[in-house]
Amino acid sequence: MTRSLSVLLLLIAVSCAPKPVPIATSPAAPAQAQPPEAIRWVRNAAEYHAALYQVYRLATTRVEQAVAKMPAGSWAVILDADETILDNSLYQLERSKLGLGFSADSWNAWVKRREATPLPAASGFLSRVRALGGRIAIVTNRLESECADTRAVFDQFKLAYDAMLCRPDGTPSDKNPRFTAVAEGRSPAGSSPLEIVAMVGDNILDFAGLSQKTREQGAPGFTEFGVRYFLVPNPMYGSWQ
Repeated sequence: MTRSLSVLLLLIAVSCAPKPVPIATSPAAPAQAQPPEAIRWVRNAAEYHAALYQVYRLATTRVEQAVAKMPAGSWAVILDADETILDNSLYQLERSKLGLGFSADSWNAWVKRREATPLPAASGFLSRVRALGGRIAIVTNRLESECADTRAVFDQFKLAYDAMLCRPDGTPSDKNPRFTAVAEGRSPAGSSPLEIVAMVGDNILDFAGLSQKTREQGAPGFTEFGVRYFLVPNPMYGSWQ
């Protein structure tokens, strides 16, 4: 056999050999996106719980001192609801997993689920205020149409309150008129004027007359904090955004 014929036969054998079948592999699962750090901090961090206990213990001590000689029923505390008393971080987590933010419709659906839970130390503060003879007004920007579901959550967890002042549908979110109504005795919290000895919230707008512009005043703008105003940390959302 000539050399040329041998090479030809080798080429024919190689070309006719069966091709290897690639091994099937499953496509790699997409990496699960982590929720934003702000949500993770609220849901997982011991520091967040420490801050809550710290705020409410300080608020309790200050209230006890302020009302030592005040008649029962003559004074009140005003608190926000969401991220002040109620934990809605599950809503934030669910929306982040969908790559979505807040929307009025999704929030309304969440409120109807009644799955918010009390933040640590909030219930104890409310109970202590009630025991001391104070009135408790919840001033929230949940809509009036969402108020029944909000009351149901408070009642489910036996969270003390005397008035739940939700925002009338279609009105501005400014809480100051409702703060004034509580102080002047024009709310279910009391039919006579009440001295507001403490306000608790997670947003600068939860405190009478304050806004993000308060920062421009420096220290003089924050003299009531730790005395009559008590801020719960909320890195997830707020008027600072």
